Amino acid sequence: MAEAAADSSNSAVDGGGSNVQNDYPTIDPTSFDVVLCGTGLPESVLAAACAAVGKTVLHVDPSPFYGSLYSSIPLSSLTSFLSPEASPPTSSAAAAASDSRTVVDLHRRSVYSDVETSGTVPEPARRFTVDMVGPRVLYCADEAVDLLLRSGGSHHVEFKSVEGGSLLYWEGCLYPVPDSRQAIFKDTTLKLKEKNILFRFFKLVQAHIAAASASSDETGQGDASTKIPEEDLDLPFVEFLKKQGLPPKMRAVVLYAIAMVDYDQDGADPCDKLTTTREGIQTIALYSSSIGRFANAEGAFIYPMYGHAELPQAFCRCAAVKGALYVLRMPVVALLMDEEKKHFLGARLASGQDILCQQLIIDASYKIPTLDVPFDGSDSWKVVRGVCIISKSVKQGSSNVLVIFPPKSLEEQQVAAVRLLQLSSNLAVCPPGMFISYLSTPCTDVSAGKQSIKKAIDTLFSPQASDGSEGHFETTNESTEDVKPTLIWSCLYVQEITQGTSGSLLSCPMPDEYLDYRNVLGSTKKLFASIYPDEEFLPKKSAPVYADDASDSAE
Repeated sequence: MAEAAADSSNSAVDGGGSNVQNDYPTIDPTSFDVVLCGTGLPESVLAAACAAVGKTVLHVDPSPFYGSLYSSIPLSSLTSFLSPEASPPTSSAAAAASDSRTVVDLHRRSVYSDVETSGTVPEPARRFTVDMVGPRVLYCADEAVDLLLRSGGSHHVEFKSVEGGSLLYWEGCLYPVPDSRQAIFKDTTLKLKEKNILFRFFKLVQAHIAAASASSDETGQGDASTKIPEEDLDLPFVEFLKKQGLPPKMRAVVLYAIAMVDYDQDGADPCDKLTTTREGIQTIALYSSSIGRFANAEGAFIYPMYGHAELPQAFCRCAAVKGALYVLRMPVVALLMDEEKKHFLGARLASGQDILCQQLIIDASYKIPTLDVPFDGSDSWKVVRGVCIISKSVKQGSSNVLVIFPPKSLEEQQVAAVRLLQLSSNLAVCPPGMFISYLSTPCTDVSAGKQSIKKAIDTLFSPQASDGSEGHFETTNESTEDVKPTLIWSCLYVQEITQGTSGSLLSCPMPDEYLDYRNVLGSTKKLFASIYPDEEFLPKKSAPVYADDASDSAE
């Protein structure tokens, strides 16, 4: 890791903190295969993938830190990050263009809105680090982990497990999520009949997963009799669960706490985004294979020490080792376009320097006034996010824990699940004795989404009272009344979500509403394939060789 870090720092250029053109460094060479603007996770993975197949890469970011929309920032900087002041027009973008090039002004737009804060920021504020993508975890067996291992990025980031597991909020109580045979056996809140139903269901699903896996391997041998019939795989997952005899609470466990479905599937008027059995089982397979993958990780989920911005930085280091050039504090103020061919040729930096490239990639916080690139936000949706600082854990004896509020569990108008992820000081994101919690819910109606988040906050936490008293809520895993954590400070905001776009200018996807990075990385792989269809995406042979290589550790 020391060698890679040294190479990374040697390949990075500090652009300085001033907007005076003479204070910016001159970049040499002035032509690259790929230029990326923004160091979010998709851009950083693409930079590593392009550098791994021998492409020359320039990676710039207007900020003095890595991460862009995927940043982990100090709590004291959160408000200014969510509501940035409009930057004045940059004169370098208006410089004369040649006969063959047109200069297209590039402007950033805020993807955040409806910011609400409450309470007093605790001191020392610098000890709190806020993830802009929260709540977010990695499955131990998901592709993000595999890419870190394949690329060598795992040597630049450390993980800890969400050791408290998951809790389901149901009928006013918090229940542990029985997500494995062992957890079902140990669960004291389940009746014997419920245990038997869950045992049978998981046995059926595991047999299907094993048979499907055997059919897809080289032998092609799989026991067809243990596979779930195709007609059932195409059913709405909730209907399949009803066929298996799962009662409402058990359906909620499987749908929202294991298959991680967002929208209401089981109501009298279910949503139009019904998850199929095939889709549900795919997530259950990922969940099940994540449990026990790493010897030092409890449960299915892990979280990066110091926050999620460590992930893009790890991939940036991998790219730097392969020769990519990094320049922070370097805004791109304009794009260079061939007017006749409607093709982007490069970028104009804040220094006034023009950089040419074969492929230009930017993060989705930029808007471009051209007819062939749809950046008007018409194809977008929203997620409401919340950040809370609390006084104690929502689950006694656990540092990091996930809480799921299924649709309609908080109020009848709740159309989507609310997820809450509590993190502790053992992840170096807050000081000892305090906890930071992230909440989110997807929405089309912002006011309804914020109402759901506020309901979840009111359910789990009590406000600070002048007399020091605290409220109570029922935790069935302890079978006793427990004191609610005190809400010290909170922030709610709305984030716009847009998909990435392809063409001569690629735009990367924004952080989405999901708990993991599967969709983001899936879109990123498609973008890479659109640029270099004949190249392998982050081939394993491209990773640096380390003496301590091992794949059985979460760290």
